[in-house]
Amino acid sequence: MKRATCLICLALFLPVHQSWAGMFDDDEARRQIRELRAETTQSLDGLRQRVETLAKNQLDFANQLEALRADVARLTGQVEVLTNSLEAAHKRQQDFYVDLDARLRKLESAAAAATTAGASPDAVAAAPQKPADPQAEMRDYEAALSLFRASKYKEAQAAFEGFIAMYPKSSLLPNATYWLGSSLYQQRQFEKAAEIYGKLAAGWPNDPKAPDALLARANAQVEAKDVKGAIQTLETLVQKYPTSPAAENGRTRLKTLAPKKR
Repeated sequence: MKRATCLICLALFLPVHQSWAGMFDDDEARRQIRELRAETTQSLDGLRQRVETLAKNQLDFANQLEALRADVARLTGQVEVLTNSLEAAHKRQQDFYVDLDARLRKLESAAAAATTAGASPDAVAAAPQKPADPQAEMRDYEAALSLFRASKYKEAQAAFEGFIAMYPKSSLLPNATYWLGSSLYQQRQFEKAAEIYGKLAAGWPNDPKAPDALLARANAQVEAKDVKGAIQTLETLVQKYPTSPAAENGRTRLKTLAPKKR
């Protein structure tokens, strides 16, 4: 009887235990499903952020590419403008030298005609002169000065000599004479340069270029090994134009050339 009772209790207990086991299996499955859903949601959020970042980067790249294209187009336009400007400048330079060559030929012809006629420079200067065109006069002067600035000293010498012969009454004559001396100096024709500078100082003593001409003459005389003449020129400079900047340089040169006198 006791054994039968135990068997009955055991039979009743077994179904209850199996139902609890099934309940525990369902909870574990639900937990795993929730975790899987959370992982899936997290992964989807990560992928969504990456897609949004890639889309934003792609838009930025597209904007940068468009900006680069605009820069290339702008630079291309600038290159075209500069190319056209360069071609125009080259053409103007060619026209300038053609005009300069024509003017030099005209000046040379005038000088040759005066020489052929046997007239002295003083006679040519004293002869009645046709009124000069101020614009042509300035163009000829600027053309000669441009040659000097371009370091074409021989051509500049010829241009200034032609200018002096063509415009003997020009107000630019002192300047032209000064630059003629400078053209000779740059060609190392120091004696001729000193002579031209001396003519300027003697012919136009009140001109602003006169003090500079005396200083340049002294420098040319030093280069020509005429130190004694250079000292005399510097002394004249300091005496006649004591407040000029050229005189200040002249005093410094005198201390070097004639220290005992200073």
